[in-house]
Amino acid sequence: MDPQFLVHNTHWDDPLHFADQDPQLKRLKKQPLVWSPALLSHLPRDIPGIYTLGGGRQIGKTTLLKQWMVALMASGISPHTILFLSGELIDDHHALLHTLQHALRDMPTAALKFILLDEVTYIREWDKGIKYAADAALLDDVILLITGSDLVFIQEARMRFPGRRGTAAVADFHLNPLSFRECVQLTQPTFATVLDALSSDVLPSHEELTVLFQAFDRYCLHGGYLTAINDVAKYGHILSATLATYSDWIRGDMLKRGKNETYLREVLSALLKRYLCQITWNTLAQDLSIDHPATVADYVHVLERMDVLFVQAALLEDKLVAAPKKARRVLLNDPFIYHAIRAWLMPSTVLNGQITHDVLQEPESYGKIVEAAVIAEIKRHYPTFYIKAEGEVDVAYVHHDQFWPIEIKWTNQLRTKDLKQVLKYPHAEIWSKQMYPGQCQHLSVRPLPWALYRFGMTGLDA
Repeated sequence: MDPQFLVHNTHWDDPLHFADQDPQLKRLKKQPLVWSPALLSHLPRDIPGIYTLGGGRQIGKTTLLKQWMVALMASGISPHTILFLSGELIDDHHALLHTLQHALRDMPTAALKFILLDEVTYIREWDKGIKYAADAALLDDVILLITGSDLVFIQEARMRFPGRRGTAAVADFHLNPLSFRECVQLTQPTFATVLDALSSDVLPSHEELTVLFQAFDRYCLHGGYLTAINDVAKYGHILSATLATYSDWIRGDMLKRGKNETYLREVLSALLKRYLCQITWNTLAQDLSIDHPATVADYVHVLERMDVLFVQAALLEDKLVAAPKKARRVLLNDPFIYHAIRAWLMPSTVLNGQITHDVLQEPESYGKIVEAAVIAEIKRHYPTFYIKAEGEVDVAYVHHDQFWPIEIKWTNQLRTKDLKQVLKYPHAEIWSKQMYPGQCQHLSVRPLPWALYRFGMTGLDA
């Protein structure tokens, strides 16, 4: 094995102590809260092929790969059939092919082999190296799992390796931040077990709802990012270093793509100023030093590819697709991302190493964080839009060939005049700040944290 890869492959020499020696797993064990993603049980075990794992920066893809290595060895798979390669150490497709050829010579020839290629997009023209290896039959007995923080690389893999990816029904995986329910499972496992045992038509007790609302308040601070969750568990707040690490990665990745940091700051500032408002690239560009709306659109789409944000289109209700000519709404994919970007743009929001909780005390700002958190979770399961007609509806997700509207109201009172549009849909729901369920005319009103928790159980219970 090339010595530069040894630090990530100590299991070849000492599999029993791999978890104690590996850099990611050592750091993980020092945290008070350790999460094993459900995705671990879905990763391939027995079908050779080229698989992909996508997800944003700092989401835990590398740690997931290391946890998978532990799980593979625990299931009886030989340590010498498992190899971890970091794309950061491989310059181009020539070096990649050379690395794969030499690695395969060191691995058992008759066994199924697992090669984990992390952050493949660091490697120039990486696809050429993998395509050649596949065509040369080097990967016939290999499960090759490649990861990247640019979601387009998954689409590229589909197009560039037709007929070379194997026969598995699922070859592309995505690692998301923890959902609200997963955060409760991690931080309050006994409480989560109680909630999970309730049937969908049973409401938690007053005491349980109080605890759930408190958990949701914390979720709106740390989101589903494990480092931030552990910061809150250890210190009661998110460390400024944690916030800076994320924003530094975003800025660095944008610069590597040839983008301008000043333009990035302008675009993100404008998006926060108009958070969840209906926008067009033209109107956004008018307030910026950026000359052309296409440049604004390009920056937004690159950030979307990096899993930083989501562009929510309006729904064509009769066709169940995006309305191409209507304005869009833009939201960040997790509450933690919101706080990290805000801390970079407005350093005054970070005081004495922590986020000031002022933003969660401002009803308008808090309401937008809540709305974005709900939308970001729903879109993991279904195509998700908003409705723009005479009025607006926050969410309309498409399932079973129809759309399901949800209005999000994180306010102390529900006013009928604010609900005119959603009241037009007999199968819509209102998710609210009210602790107890109720009715607004013909529509059900559900406590938002409980509705979101239930949604995280099945994706179908909303």
